Amino acid sequence: MRASHIFWNLLGLSLPLLIAALTVPHLLHALGTQRFGLLTLAWALIGYATALDFGVGRAATQRISALRAGTAEEQRRIPDVLGSAIRITLVTGGAGAVLVWLALACGAYTLLRAEDVPSMEIGWSMALLALALPLQALSAAYRGVNEAYLNFRGISVMRILLGAANFGVPYLIALFTPKLYWLVMSLLLSRALAAWAYRALAHRCLERAQANSVVTWSLDEARGLMRFGGWYTLSSVLNPLVASADRFYISSTISAAAAAIYVIPYEMAAQSLIVVGAITTVTFPYLSQRRVNDPAGAIRAFYLLLLLSLAGMAVVSTGFWLLGDTVLTLWLGSALPEQSHEVIRVLGLGLLPFTVGTMYVALLHASGDTALTAKLNVVEFPLFLLLAYVLIRRFGILGAAYAWVLRISIDAMLLAIIAETRRRAPALRLWARRTS
Repeated sequence: MRASHIFWNLLGLSLPLLIAALTVPHLLHALGTQRFGLLTLAWALIGYATALDFGVGRAATQRISALRAGTAEEQRRIPDVLGSAIRITLVTGGAGAVLVWLALACGAYTLLRAEDVPSMEIGWSMALLALALPLQALSAAYRGVNEAYLNFRGISVMRILLGAANFGVPYLIALFTPKLYWLVMSLLLSRALAAWAYRALAHRCLERAQANSVVTWSLDEARGLMRFGGWYTLSSVLNPLVASADRFYISSTISAAAAAIYVIPYEMAAQSLIVVGAITTVTFPYLSQRRVNDPAGAIRAFYLLLLLSLAGMAVVSTGFWLLGDTVLTLWLGSALPEQSHEVIRVLGLGLLPFTVGTMYVALLHASGDTALTAKLNVVEFPLFLLLAYVLIRRFGILGAAYAWVLRISIDAMLLAIIAETRRRAPALRLWARRTS
C-alpha cells in the first residue's frame, strides 16, 4: 500500500463535493424549488441503490484480496468470485427496478406533491430512474474488484467524472429545458457509462495479474459473498437510522428550525470524516490481502495507519474546537444561532473515537467478521435510540451532540475490545494450556 492510494481516494471523495457545492445553487435557480426537490429525490434514490448490491461489492473486495495472497490454485478462483458477484448484483438490482415499476403501476408517482410538475412527467422520470438501479448495483461489484487490486487511481477518476456528470450535466440540460425526465436520462446514461468503465478497469486488473478474465459462476463463492454481504448490509441499514434519528427527535420535540440549527454543524463534522473514509477504504483490501501471508505485518500496518488517522483527525478536532464558530460564521453569516457554535465544538470531540471505531471495523471486516459487527449494531440500536431521545429531551440540540459523541465513543471502545480480544485469543489459549 502506498500513500498515493490514500491521496487518490481522498481526491475521489472530496472533488465531487466541491462540484456539488458549485453547481447546486445554479441548478436550484434554473429548475425552481419543486423540480429541484424532485431531482434531489432522484439523487437520493440512486445513492441508496448502492445498498442493492447487499454488500456483495465489499465482500468481493475482501475475498479477492485474500485470494491474491494465496496459492496459484486459489488465484484461479478470482474470476469465479467476480462472476458470482455480477450475477447476484444483477438479480438484486433488477429486483429493485421491478419494485419501482410495480409502485408506478399502482400510482405511486401521484403521492409526490409537486403542483407545478405534471404527474406524467414525474411518472416517466421514475420509470427511467428504475433502470439506473441495477447499473448502480453492478458498478459496486466491479468497483470491489478494483479495490481488491488497489486500483484507487482508476476508481477516483471515475468518481470525479461521475460527480461532474451527476451535477454538471443536469445543469447544462436545465439551460435548455426544465423537464425532469431529461435530467433523469442524463443520470441514467452516466450510470451506464460508469458501469461499463468499472467493468473495463476490473478486467484490466485481472489481465495485469495474468489471471483468467473469463468470469464464471460459482455457487460456493456466491454463498460466501452473500453471507459476508448480508451481515454488512444489516450494519449499513442500522447505522444510518441511528445517525438520522436525532434530527427527527429534534423536529418532533423542539422544532424543525432547531433541527436545521443542529444539522448544519453536524454535516460540517460529517464531511470532515472523508479523510478517515479515504484511509479505511484503502486499509480494508490491504489488510485483507496481507493478513493471509503476513499476519504480524498486517497488524503492524494497522496500528501505523490508526496512529496516522488519529493524528490527522486530532488536528481537525482541535480546529473545530478553536475555529469552528469562526468557520460557521464565515460560511453562513453572523445570523447563525450561538447554539450551532456550541454544537460544532461538542461534535469535534467525537472525531477521534469515530476514527478508532471505523479503523477497527476495517480490521474485523478484513478477517471476514461482518457478522460480529452486525450483531453488535443490533444490540446497540435500541439503546442508542433511547440515549438520543433522553439527552435531547434534557439538553435540547446540544443533547443531540452529546448523544452522538457518547454513541461513537462507546461503539469505538467495544469494537476495539472485541477486535483485540479476538486477535489475541489464540495466544491466550496457548498460554492457558501451558499454565494448566
